[in-house]
Amino acid sequence: MVVLRREIGDVLRDARQRQGRTLREVSSAARVSLGYLSEVERGQKEASSELLASICDALDVSLSVVLREVSDRVAVAEGLTVPDTVPADLTTVWGRSRSGETWSRSGDGALTPVG
Repeated sequence: MVVLRREIGDVLRDARQRQGRTLREVSSAARVSLGYLSEVERGQKEASSELLASICDALDVSLSVVLREVSDRVAVAEGLTVPDTVPADLTTVWGRSRSGETWSRSGDGALTPVG
């Protein structure tokens, strides 16, 4: 069963780690305790919409991109094909081109292009 808070946490952690930032840096910028941010990233706490927006701002990643990535991960977990409908300029936030690709979950849980 997909647990939404875990998927959200995974996406936030992936974004933070891709930027090479620490929990301390992001928690300070988001004005949330380091412990609470850690629990959100591990899927142990559900972030309110306000907190999620604050974390996204601290990561300089739009909320819509985070939610789209979460949506794609949930769709893959449900066995659905994930069409690419995200404009190319938004996909650069994630450091990869997604034009015309479908995605599946690899053994480590990351989304990877198929084909």
